[in-house]
Amino acid sequence: MLEIRHERRLGNCAGESRRDFLRVGTLGLGAGVGLGSLLRSRAAAAAAGSSTKDTSVIWLWLSGGPTHVETFDPKMTAPAEYRSVTGEVKTNLAGVTLGGNFERMAQVADRMAFVRSFAHTNSGHAGGTHFVMTGYDNRLADNGAAADRPAIGSIVARSRGTNHPETGIPTYVRIGGIYGDGPAFLGTAFGPFDPGGEARQNMALVVAQDRFGRRRDLLKSIDNARREADRSGLVEGLDSFEQQAFDIITSRSQQAFDTKYEDPRVVDRYGPGLGQQLLQARRLCEAGCGFVTVNFGGWDMHGGIKAAMDNLGPQVDRAVAALVEDMHLRGLDEKILLVISGEFGRTPKINGNAGRDHWAPLSTLALAGGGLRMGQVIGESAEKVDVPKTAPIGPQDLMATVFHVLGIDGRMQYVNQAGRPVYMIENGRPIEELV
Repeated sequence: MLEIRHERRLGNCAGESRRDFLRVGTLGLGAGVGLGSLLRSRAAAAAAGSSTKDTSVIWLWLSGGPTHVETFDPKMTAPAEYRSVTGEVKTNLAGVTLGGNFERMAQVADRMAFVRSFAHTNSGHAGGTHFVMTGYDNRLADNGAAADRPAIGSIVARSRGTNHPETGIPTYVRIGGIYGDGPAFLGTAFGPFDPGGEARQNMALVVAQDRFGRRRDLLKSIDNARREADRSGLVEGLDSFEQQAFDIITSRSQQAFDTKYEDPRVVDRYGPGLGQQLLQARRLCEAGCGFVTVNFGGWDMHGGIKAAMDNLGPQVDRAVAALVEDMHLRGLDEKILLVISGEFGRTPKINGNAGRDHWAPLSTLALAGGGLRMGQVIGESAEKVDVPKTAPIGPQDLMATVFHVLGIDGRMQYVNQAGRPVYMIENGRPIEELV
C-alpha cells in the first residue's frame, strides 16, 4: 500500500511533523517489512557476493505425472503395448519425433532440448514432487509430512533477494501451488509470491481521496501520485533505497502481472488457459522475476490415456510453442530458461484400463532457452521405455543446471532447522550436453 498526505501543519505533541507523510508499502511480502528494507537487503546480498545474474526460469509443472511415452519419447520401435498410443510426429530435427499431440512443438524442436533419461526413486505424487522440486527425496511426503527442503525457487529468492532491485517484481512467483514449492527452513520470507492471492491485491495503490479525488483507474492514480510527489518535494530527504521503493510503487511494473497490456496478436498466439499463464510468466521474467512456476494439472492418467492426451496435449503444444517462438523473437532465449517436467513418468506398459500408472524409474524433461545448447535429444531410454539406457540424469542434475543458468553457486550452504549449514546441492552437476 502507498499512502501520500501533503498536509502542512504544526508538529504534534511528540514533536513529529505531520507535513509530507509518505508510506511505501510491502507489495504483499509480509506485514511490517518495508520495500525499502528489502532493497537494502538485496544490495547487501550483492555486496556480499550473492548472485545478481539477470536470468530467469519458467518451470511448467505438469502435475499428476505426465506420461513420458506419449509426450517426448514415443518409442514406436517398442512392442505395441509399450509404444505411444497417440503415435508420433516428426520434428524439424532429423530423426527426432515427439508424441502425436505435439505438432507445434515439433516445429520449434530446434530451439528445445529433450532429456529422455531423467529418473529418480519416488513414485508417490507428493514424494516425487518433493524430489524434483527440491532435489531431495522425502519418504514421508505422501503421508502428509511437510516439505523438509527448500524448493529451487525459494533458494533463488534467498540468493538474489526477494525482489528485483529496479522493478520491485518478486524474485519467486508461482501461478498455481505445487507441493514442495515453499521455503522450508529458509523461512517464509522466501516463499513464492502468489498473484492469485491476497498478496496481489496488496500491490494496489491507495491514495488519499482529498488529494487525488476520484480514481478512474489505477494508472491515473499512479501518474497523479508521481506528479504530486514531484511538485511537493515529498521524496526529498528519503534515502536512496526509500526513493527506489517509491519509484517501484509508482511505476507501472505491476502491469507485468496483467496480459491485457500485451499485444492482442501475441495474446491470441498463446491461446487461452495455460497459454495466458505462460504469457504472464514471460512478462514477469521480462520485468525481473527470477523464477516462475506454472502448474498445469490433470496428468494422473491411470485410464483412458489417449483421450486424456488428446485433451491436454494440444493445450501444452500450443502454449509452449508460442512461448519458445516468442522468446526467440524477443531475444530472450539467452535470458529465460523454460523447464517442463512433472513428478515422475508413467508405467511403460499400458494397463487394463488403457492407461499408465506411476513410474519414477524413467521420465522425460523438455527445456528451451537459458543460453544452453538446444536442438538435441539427451539420453536414451531402454527398449521398453522403462529405464534409462544411458546414464540417468537426476533431480540434482536438473537443479544444478538451473543454478548454472541463474549464476548461483552450486556449492552454497544455508542453515537448516537444526542450526547446521547444509549444501543446497550435494551430488548434482549441470547436464553436460547443455552447458
